[in-house]
Amino acid sequence: MGLSTVYGIVKQNNGSIECESKSGEGSLFRILLPLFKESAVQTESGQQQTEAEKTTGNATILVVEDEPDILKLCRFMLDSRGYRVLTAFTCSAALNIAMEYDGPINLLLTDVVMPEMNGNELSKKLRTIRPDLKTLFMSGYTAELISHQQIDGDEANFIQKPFSAKTLMNAVYRSLNP
Repeated sequence: MGLSTVYGIVKQNNGSIECESKSGEGSLFRILLPLFKESAVQTESGQQQTEAEKTTGNATILVVEDEPDILKLCRFMLDSRGYRVLTAFTCSAALNIAMEYDGPINLLLTDVVMPEMNGNELSKKLRTIRPDLKTLFMSGYTAELISHQQIDGDEANFIQKPFSAKTLMNAVYRSLNP
């Protein structure tokens, strides 16, 4: 993962990075993040629900990302919250997974800009195999470029890269529970 991506993720989480470098010995990076404090939110039934409970699930999510480090990071964040995670580096691999996986796949988390086809095309093809599949798009590109990818704004759930774990979990929750 590039330093600029790491820096963006750390800054979004109100953290900081310390760097020490010694000639001939290498560099040491320390990532400092604030402690997580759960906040309670009111549910429709009037019960208190913590942010962690709201963003924990047992759904199956197919993550499609051509950048290996981002794919690993997404997998780690989702795994740590109890989701079953299937991963693919390419759109063709994602299509194969969707055809071969025996269980349900509840959500597609895909990059918008991919080498073989864009995320919107992938989502449409996957929905022919799995009609109930919901989609959450992610991208580091601007909204103007995303609109050129012809993602329907009414249907689209979107998350801008880089994103924090909390932002991802909230977007996943909203996508699965419209």
